Amino acid sequence: MRKTEKRSERILVNRMVIKARYEDGVFKPLTGVALAEGTVLDIEIPKTPRKRWSLRRSGFVGMWKDRKDIKDGVSYEDRLRQQPRT
Repeated sequence: MRKTEKRSERILVNRMVIKARYEDGVFKPLTGVALAEGTVLDIEIPKTPRKRWSLRRSGFVGMWKDRKDIKDGVSYEDRLRQQPRT
């Protein structure tokens, strides 16, 4: 919760983030919510849902798979450490 947050002309006090699923025209909270029955809320929905960042989809995993001079990451690192910097 944040104490006070200013948005345009409104002042929001005690902001809550509640995970919910939208089903059959109704937002259903995924956890318990400490609100009085009948409480009216403003719901803000981000423009695009956030996707979890994946190392596998980043292009880093397997980017050197076709290189013959690199058997595995450990042996490659060892070889780099043994070579003096120029």
